[in-house]
Amino acid sequence: MLPTFCKFLALFCIFAKHTHATTNLSPGAVGVHRRFEYKYSFKPPYLAQKDGTVPFWEYGGNAIASSESVRVAPSLRSQKGAIWTKTQTNFDWWDVEIVFRVTGRGRIGADGLAFWYTTEKGDYNGPVFGSSDRWNGLGIIFDSFDNDNKHNNPYISAVVNDGTKMYDHTNDGTTQLLSGCLRDFRNKPFPTRARIEYYNNVLTVLIHNGMTNNNDDYELCMRSDGVNLPKNGYFGISAATGGLADDHDVFHFLTTSLHAAGQVQEPQKVDNQEKLTAEYNEYQDKLEKQKLEYKKEHPNEHKDGEEDWEEFYESENQRELRQIWQGQSQIADHLRELSRKVDEIIGRQENTLTLVSRGLAANAGQALPPAAAGGVPQQQLAGSGVVSRSDVDLLLTNQNVLLSSIREIRQLVGDINVRTDNIQTNQKHAPTAQIQSTGYDVQTLIAEMRDGMNQVKQGISHVGQKLQSAPQAGAQTGNCPTGSCVGVTLFLSVTVVQLLLVFIYNIFKNRSEAQAKKFY
Repeated sequence: MLPTFCKFLALFCIFAKHTHATTNLSPGAVGVHRRFEYKYSFKPPYLAQKDGTVPFWEYGGNAIASSESVRVAPSLRSQKGAIWTKTQTNFDWWDVEIVFRVTGRGRIGADGLAFWYTTEKGDYNGPVFGSSDRWNGLGIIFDSFDNDNKHNNPYISAVVNDGTKMYDHTNDGTTQLLSGCLRDFRNKPFPTRARIEYYNNVLTVLIHNGMTNNNDDYELCMRSDGVNLPKNGYFGISAATGGLADDHDVFHFLTTSLHAAGQVQEPQKVDNQEKLTAEYNEYQDKLEKQKLEYKKEHPNEHKDGEEDWEEFYESENQRELRQIWQGQSQIADHLRELSRKVDEIIGRQENTLTLVSRGLAANAGQALPPAAAGGVPQQQLAGSGVVSRSDVDLLLTNQNVLLSSIREIRQLVGDINVRTDNIQTNQKHAPTAQIQSTGYDVQTLIAEMRDGMNQVKQGISHVGQKLQSAPQAGAQTGNCPTGSCVGVTLFLSVTVVQLLLVFIYNIFKNRSEAQAKKFY
């Protein structure tokens, strides 16, 4: 009987311990009342207003707010920014969920992003990840640069400060941290999520690594008991870059207040509703008066019906489509310029063929063909050098190949226009969809152009070698009838130099546009 009772007691202790651990990990599972605090939160869509402000928040430094996210620090060197709540909290315990993304082109990022809960709002260009040093409160730091060279970054650490300590950048704050975990949060396929809970002096940090699209796939990063944070603090997010740079984008900042059961003080909804209604009516009256005054002062600019303010602002999709269209238009202009230069080369080839045919006719004792208007006058080419008919046929073949290459270039330009029309059509049918990366393939276009021009170069080089191997080729060149006659070597050199300059300019232009796009 006694062993059975002991086994039952042991099982009961294990169950009670497991239940206690689950309760501490998720305070919402034990009857804790949760209330969403909209004044301490932001999320898309319409995260930022049309004037650039974020409701109930204020940001500064190099931070940029859009309708979908807040770019706290862009991927430029030595950038700092932050966003803070305008008012202090009026609750003791809270649960904050942050959805963010840290992306960069390099294998190593810098410097990182930080979550703050402090008694005073920090600076927008501070030395600690874009915020002020010697803060009074909590800082959850997502450090992506290894300052102490211990190969332990990216690292997530919790640092509590009483307003008297300076952050230890040299050691990445390891001498001051409350707790932490090693997690890689850079360049993930899905946004990274962090859930920070503070209830009954217990700080819990859960991390979603961004490898799956399951929003509830959290894992425990740290948990600390006996954490005493000040009452009535400000929430904030800051980020900074150094010699290396990443884009630090925050999409959601959702705050939920935690209250014990039976201790919730409901706000006076009637008074708040009446106050908001009165403010709204006052604003509407003021707006109508301003409209009437403007119509009286500008009677000619009055339009019937309400004005569509959306057409005055450019959305992200429209901006991206405009950039794609501008890039393709520039490529089309460069191709037209290249086609014009190729036409000049063809004209020079025709002049050369005319001179060669006249030389053949003179050697055969036939009448010289008449010169074109404004062209080269009739003159027999001196010397006994003989140019075979096969060389002339080879020149004609090379000219046909060059014309085929020009037709292929024009076909590529047509394909670019067709793709642009498809993008515009898809954008109209799906206004909320993102632009897909199905634009022009510049590298393939350059490779095709290079292959066609190499064939022309090889053919002309072959003809030039045969012409130079003739006994009196130099004499024929020396007796060129006019100053516009060009030697084979000079002709090939000028052609190659022109093509190389066009290719180098296109590559440089496309790289510059690709680097400029990323800031949008």
